[in-house]
Amino acid sequence: MATINHNLSEYDKDTMPNASNMRIGIVVSEWNSDITDNLLNGAVNTLISNGVKEENISVSHVPGAFELTFGAKTIAERGNVDAVIGLGCIIRGETPHFDFIAQGVAQGFTQLNIKYGIPFIFGVLTDNNKEQSVARSGGKLGNKGDEAAVTAVKMADFACKNKK
Repeated sequence: MATINHNLSEYDKDTMPNASNMRIGIVVSEWNSDITDNLLNGAVNTLISNGVKEENISVSHVPGAFELTFGAKTIAERGNVDAVIGLGCIIRGETPHFDFIAQGVAQGFTQLNIKYGIPFIFGVLTDNNKEQSVARSGGKLGNKGDEAAVTAVKMADFACKNKK
């Protein structure tokens, strides 16, 4: 749980599986790029620091958060990744647009997890204001990109160990 007292980037590196042969796809939203660029940097750095080779990390950009689902699906259909991370930032505004986009992307990633034999990691910030997004993209609460990368490595290992 992310709270004022819990840094999202804290994890026990000793519990991480061997990621030296993993291939990770990342799809990142261009909308709120000052935030999503930080998420991307955190994810890539965390993957590399946990043994994923730089050449085994593919990064694709899409215009906004709503397009992350299609981007993630497209990456998965190439068939050359063990996990896909979606990174985006949706900040609440004055209209219900936030609710529709956040719910749509979350449901989209859930459906991708059900349909494909690889994990899809939801690394999308859904914050009430920009300050919260800054705090979760390299600020005082860590970096959700780091958390998404850790989750991708652990879930790709889980999927590999549990294939039929």
